[in-house]
Amino acid sequence: MHSKQQPCSLVFHTTWCPALAIAIAIALTIALALTLTQSAQAQTYTVLYNFTGGQDGAYPEAGLTMDRSGNLYGTAYEGGASNRGSVYKLAHRGGGWVFSPLYNFTGQEDGGAPIAGVVFGPNGTLYGTTEFGGHDCGEGCGTVFNLRPPATICKTILCPWTETVTYGFNGSGDGANPGYGDLTFDQAGNIYGTTYFGGNNNADGVVYELTPANGGWTESAIHTFNGTSDGANPYSSVIFNAAGNLYGTTFAGGAHGYGTVFQLTPSGSGWAENTLYAFQSSTDGGKPFGGVVFDNAGNLYGATSSGGAGSGGTAYELMPSNGSWIFGLLYSFTGSANLPGAYDSLTMDAAGNLYGTTTKDGAHAAGSVFKLTPANGGWTETDVYDFASGSGGAVPYGSVLIDTSGNLYGTASAGGANGYGVIWEITP
Repeated sequence: MHSKQQPCSLVFHTTWCPALAIAIAIALTIALALTLTQSAQAQTYTVLYNFTGGQDGAYPEAGLTMDRSGNLYGTAYEGGASNRGSVYKLAHRGGGWVFSPLYNFTGQEDGGAPIAGVVFGPNGTLYGTTEFGGHDCGEGCGTVFNLRPPATICKTILCPWTETVTYGFNGSGDGANPGYGDLTFDQAGNIYGTTYFGGNNNADGVVYELTPANGGWTESAIHTFNGTSDGANPYSSVIFNAAGNLYGTTFAGGAHGYGTVFQLTPSGSGWAENTLYAFQSSTDGGKPFGGVVFDNAGNLYGATSSGGAGSGGTAYELMPSNGSWIFGLLYSFTGSANLPGAYDSLTMDAAGNLYGTTTKDGAHAAGSVFKLTPANGGWTETDVYDFASGSGGAVPYGSVLIDTSGNLYGTASAGGANGYGVIWEITP
């Protein structure tokens, strides 16, 4: 699936090749000049960056992370010097944006194919996962990695960061192959995430914890899924509530085989799993890739990639009630392709509106950005933007990022000026 060519970078500590630096600088200059603006229901859609498939990366599937200065960070699943993916930064400077690649994966011990995004850890550096690479197990079982900026101030866009592997999965009891879910930190600095394969005596995935210890990290699988009652193949991130419980979803398994929403509660020296809901597909949706988010009242919200009345996935709510949870259907999307709905978690703004993306819904069956607004005891869906497989990009897998001004940001994994995907912005 990936090229075997040797990169100009060293595992863990990247060095830049002068010839490649010139080539990428030219490519970035051209790509940054290519933007597309389109009006969508009184909002403006703009392509901020077109991926070239070179050192900058290709096919971004994850959503974006923003720092305090308004700069954007993300990952590309392929591309880079070894075609094993990249981590990048899009800096907001003046009235424009400047793209810079931060790290190119080799697909070896440093990992490869980052399908999830990056997040800032307590120390201010970036953390993320790769789906493959790392230790033995085919193309590798995946990694958790850390990226640190250069020790001195960099005056050009070509300033690679230093990558270290926080943990490499071995495919046994510790899990294998992290999916779409971003990492989560607790207040003590421990890291939590999921793998969609691996675990003791089965291959149905785990929820894991990484604890700092003696200058390194110790991994423990705090829950291993059995593929039946508690679900199978968790692709999503997990989130905490105020009481310290973890919540997430599984793509498959459960009572009906279409995935679950689960809760993990600290119990003595371990964690107790409780299945909050098992999807049935036909009316409520099924196969959720994305996780869940909380509102201020403690209700959970999420989306599924398939099922529902329109066969295009659903958006749903789970409300706590007397020790149990009540399922509420917010909206059913329409789609005819395989798994056309949402692949990532929803995003809630300060007013309680929900935003997300679908991969094959929309007017052109190339994906959409949607908004769900609470109104009169129900929810109203607004089609914010429809992708059309052309220069504007297509097939958005990642979540929607909202800044303090109400601007929306995200990625599309295909299309664009070069066919390798785009980074986009929608302004009010």
